[in-house]
Amino acid sequence: MAFEATKRELGELYTFFRLLADGKVSLGTPQVRKDEAKCWPIAMVQREEHDGTRRYYIEQENIRIVSGTVEKTGTFTVADKEEQNIPREDFGGAAEIILELLKTTAGSDTIEVPEGLEGFLDAINIYDLEAKTEDRTDFSVAFWHAEAPLTGFNVRCRLSSMNPLLDGGRTANLKLEQSGIKFATPTVNKVNALPESPTEVTERMLMIERLGGVLKYSDVADRVFRCNLLMIDLHFPRMLAEMVRMMHLDGISRVSELTERIKEINPLKIKDELINKHGFYEFKMKQFLLALALGMRPAKIYNGADSAVEGILLVNAEGEVLCYHKSERRTFADFLYLNTRLEKGPVDKDKYGFLEKENGVYYFKLNVKIGLTKK
Repeated sequence: MAFEATKRELGELYTFFRLLADGKVSLGTPQVRKDEAKCWPIAMVQREEHDGTRRYYIEQENIRIVSGTVEKTGTFTVADKEEQNIPREDFGGAAEIILELLKTTAGSDTIEVPEGLEGFLDAINIYDLEAKTEDRTDFSVAFWHAEAPLTGFNVRCRLSSMNPLLDGGRTANLKLEQSGIKFATPTVNKVNALPESPTEVTERMLMIERLGGVLKYSDVADRVFRCNLLMIDLHFPRMLAEMVRMMHLDGISRVSELTERIKEINPLKIKDELINKHGFYEFKMKQFLLALALGMRPAKIYNGADSAVEGILLVNAEGEVLCYHKSERRTFADFLYLNTRLEKGPVDKDKYGFLEKENGVYYFKLNVKIGLTKK
């Protein structure tokens, strides 16, 4: 009996199968195209399953599947299970079926998996369509040689919804202090009573402005997230707040376009030489995006150390898998800069977008959420 899977689950599975079938991956350019000059051979992929760790060794014709467990030391201990040998072309065929499903199924985020694909998944004992790991990697890859150090990756597929780079919920809120004319309680209630809509945050900000109020950056709501942002730059929270404000008021969401606008208004009041010759604002934003891609989380103390995630495997609209790795730092940073956008989180859930009183002062919170663009 066929079962349903989300497009995101199938996107991860497609990437996994494509790598096994091809035995290599092309590095991506900042413009999300293949770098024809750079292609890394893959010797083995390690993936977590419901019953332990699996290693998929890429051989000439077959994929050799070995089950086992990974010790705390990182050592892989082979389980007392028979190895499987599956033709590589079978993985290629399964990948093509998934790609066709992703390309042709519009609208719904869930897809009914055909029996042929379900049978293949059963044959190779894959039951977790999205690997469940503690270190936030989707799977790990050994390049060039099976005994090479493993490289952890996150998968993002443009043919499905994508997990955001930053989705901290209410932890990722920034506080703007309401100054100017002092609002009476009925005025505050009037602002907060504006009806729910996709533009309710914008409408409230504009209403505050019309009523003579001024929203000025004050602080980061969460202590840990504040410190994490300060690790990028002592003034970075203010820069980020201005970008989020601009996203709501001007309707610009791409990070690269917002950064260009930030350069024009120069909220940090820094010298032109620093802005134009040194590229201060772009540099700080790229630092931040790289930190997010490599493990920074709003609620977890960030000390500059990278996590187990070393890169992103991106499936583009044509189904090509492109590799972005921290060893190619400049390309990775440029890719993130050109292909990320600010997004709007749910207002009620993330507790932002309305006036609230703290210690006799009214604040208006904005939420930071950053995701990859679809094109």
